[in-house]
Amino acid sequence: MIRKLFGTDGARGRVNTHPMTADTVLRLGAAGGRYFRRDGSATHHVIIGKDTRLSGYMFESALTAGFTSTGMNVLLLGPVPTPAVGMLVRSLGADVGVMISASHNPHEDNGVKFFGPDGFKLSDEAEAAIEAIMAGEIQPASPVNIGRARRIDGGLSSYVESLQSTLPGDLDLAGMKVVIDCGNGAAYRAAPDLLGKLGAEMTEIGTSPDGKNINENCGTTCTATAAEAVSASRADVAICLDGDADRVVIIDETGEVADGDQIMALFAARWADEGRLQGNTLVTTVMSNLGLERFLAGRGISLLRTSVGDRYVVETMRAGGYNLGGEQSGHIVMTDYATTGDGLLAGVHFLAEMQRTGRSASELRRMFEPVPQLLKNIRYSENAQPLESATVKGAITDAEKRLAGTGRLLIRKSGTEPLIRVMAECEDEALLKEVVDGIVADVEAVA
Repeated sequence: MIRKLFGTDGARGRVNTHPMTADTVLRLGAAGGRYFRRDGSATHHVIIGKDTRLSGYMFESALTAGFTSTGMNVLLLGPVPTPAVGMLVRSLGADVGVMISASHNPHEDNGVKFFGPDGFKLSDEAEAAIEAIMAGEIQPASPVNIGRARRIDGGLSSYVESLQSTLPGDLDLAGMKVVIDCGNGAAYRAAPDLLGKLGAEMTEIGTSPDGKNINENCGTTCTATAAEAVSASRADVAICLDGDADRVVIIDETGEVADGDQIMALFAARWADEGRLQGNTLVTTVMSNLGLERFLAGRGISLLRTSVGDRYVVETMRAGGYNLGGEQSGHIVMTDYATTGDGLLAGVHFLAEMQRTGRSASELRRMFEPVPQLLKNIRYSENAQPLESATVKGAITDAEKRLAGTGRLLIRKSGTEPLIRVMAECEDEALLKEVVDGIVADVEAVA
């Protein structure tokens, strides 16, 4: 089945432009309701969370109308991190969970992500089936069987308590100075609450959302703000989250950044030493640095690569019984504790490792020396097909030959934005830049 609406992480786009219009999202909710209420009983529930975007109110209402029109009862969580939806859909016994968010994108964008009753994101097949229902006539419920909607309290506190329960019971961060940057997004209450319970001394950034400032000069997309706060407050470490808090980057006491690869290396090495890294394997994507692969190989740990997207990482983890994976971008998936990437969870486990070892963030955040890597994004127009150009194909073939044996090249379309991503790795940085810039120039000429 072919998917047109859903990308690598749900449906996403610019607000009031297809597919992110109120009427399309209403139909999406109705189709989702019909898909999850196939047996016709009246006991089905959906929980809906959102981040702090202004458009979240509009889409929350649209989804509510769609779901209730097909007989689903709706439980509204309000602003919560994406992983909270994955956790709560299971603990509340709901049939489906929905998160309204465009993650790290600007406030003008929004999106919709579905979680199944097991708390995991839907498969490609399930998303395609929902799209197929949308394409036809959606059967509404009878007037006496339409669903109810109500807001629920306590969901956020349950999520915070679940995170705290994954940490050592005697963990005390008293005396540790932590900058927490919530990106004016979904974790603006949860993150300070959890760190406060753990006793950390906090400097808060991005905890005053106004509907339009999500990811603006803060969060994972602008770590300079947190780095400046680390310096000003003489903090030990900073945790930076994106708009829906499903990914994280760490900043050490010197202002240097640790991406997802470094965090995964730290956790994988520790878990392998303790004998709790299932299959002695880490699952990550094609974007992860060759340096990570070499680091793991030196410790006898296997690395499995998937397509880009944390749900593809999770699918591989579930299929193989692995319990640690993620992405270079900062999605860290620990299936012993969560069903999806959880930036806050990974962040506090990094703090726990600092406390356990007595080592600084700068000592822990550089587990391996990365192979020089260059990534550039090229935005293309709606009707353009740059990767079909003979010139671009020729440039890619030539680049692959030049990098053979010394590095690698990855060209792909973004699954969430109209972008072509050109990434290469090579020890020879001059060759690396020349190769990437050459392909970028050819793509831009036809984009």
